[in-house]
Amino acid sequence: MLIERIYDEDLAQASYFIGCQAKGEALVVDPRRDIAVYRDLAAANGMTIVAVTETHIHADFLSGTRELAAATGATAYVSGEGGADWQYGFEAERLNDNDEIVLGNITVKALHTPGHTPEHLSFLITDGAFADKPGYLLSGDFVFSGDLGRPDLLDEAAGGVDTRFAGAKQLFASLRDKFLTLPDHVQVHPGHGAGSACGKALGAIPSSTVGYERLYAWWGPYLAANDEQGFIDELLDGQPDAHAYFARMKRENREGPAVMGERAPLPELGTADVARDLAADKVIFVDTRPNNEVHEGTVTGSVNVPAGKSTASFGAWVVNPETDTNPLVLLASSQADAQEMWDHLVRVGIDKVAGYVTSLEGLPVSVPKLIQPEELDGFDAAMVLDVRNRTEHAAGHIPGSYQLSGGRVMWHLDELPTEGTIVSYCQSGVRNSVAASALRRAGYDVVELDGSYSAWNAMEQAARRQAPETVPAS
Repeated sequence: MLIERIYDEDLAQASYFIGCQAKGEALVVDPRRDIAVYRDLAAANGMTIVAVTETHIHADFLSGTRELAAATGATAYVSGEGGADWQYGFEAERLNDNDEIVLGNITVKALHTPGHTPEHLSFLITDGAFADKPGYLLSGDFVFSGDLGRPDLLDEAAGGVDTRFAGAKQLFASLRDKFLTLPDHVQVHPGHGAGSACGKALGAIPSSTVGYERLYAWWGPYLAANDEQGFIDELLDGQPDAHAYFARMKRENREGPAVMGERAPLPELGTADVARDLAADKVIFVDTRPNNEVHEGTVTGSVNVPAGKSTASFGAWVVNPETDTNPLVLLASSQADAQEMWDHLVRVGIDKVAGYVTSLEGLPVSVPKLIQPEELDGFDAAMVLDVRNRTEHAAGHIPGSYQLSGGRVMWHLDELPTEGTIVSYCQSGVRNSVAASALRRAGYDVVELDGSYSAWNAMEQAARRQAPETVPAS
């Protein structure tokens, strides 16, 4: 048996390639939409992808189940659990609790493990060529290394009302009745790692075991004591902000993501043509450089989506393909770099990219406004906006600042002042540059705090050290 973990650092998301080497058949679980990696794996191992499935209706990325099935002719399987409100809206074979997919000597059994979502499945794998008992669990967003999938995302991002309490109870039951009934040696391969917003304390370890999680995960003592309420209280406390685009992901994944098919290579565009399209409001320019370079000058009206490990998530912060219908133009050093950025963007459903340019020469450029930390006290700001997560804000913030995380800003413009200047900040300036660029494009007057909270806090700490000590009166 072959098990390959394909990990997307951008979205901290894992998909899995399960192959029977004897029969040459493979199953892919939780694929992303840029599917070349799975086809390449199959070819390298002399296998045919015959089945594609997913653990649940995802919120943090757009599923590639339909894309991969269409490209390979594989059978698509999705959960049939969760009740009428959680049924998929596209054609696929339904899997219910204890249903099996067989690949040669390998048996993949679906286990209904609700809590993160009502329809959630985990997949228990038996390598029949080696053993007659299961040895591996693909746990999706149910059990992570050291943590659990959050049950409040339906409230946070999908319009649910107080669903988190029922979800937390379901998680407790799924752990008690499914997970902890498995042998301790069963290897656990989760759907996310550190950095995902699908939990609050995900570990970076790529796998674990049932026994290790039973003994050392934070939730272990609650299950051992059958303390459901204590478990619920700790599980729901301190969950991070959910990105607003999660609601779109949920909706599109349930209805069925569009199948893109083969994508033609992105063309390099002439800057004169791009300048004309910008003037006519026919394209959205994406400056993919780091924020320090953007601050030296960027295309007027552009959004900043730094190339690198967060291209997909930052892109979905500032581009909503349901309302931003114009295609994107990417700043890229080469066609290969532009293609890689596009691969990241399609993972969150941002499909329309017209092409790329390699420089800003000939394009309308302006310099984003900055303010230094020492200037903030005397600045007439309509709002000081903290675009960090609420947990970061609670740990320390600029007095009087208003918290609205960068992944939610563009969906909550009603919370911002309609007149005056907004001073924005994050921790170091990266997230702030992304959010501020989108607000400027939407017509807001935004000034970025140079160095963000780190610089402001360093200034405050230095001032405290330099302040004379008060000598008590004798």
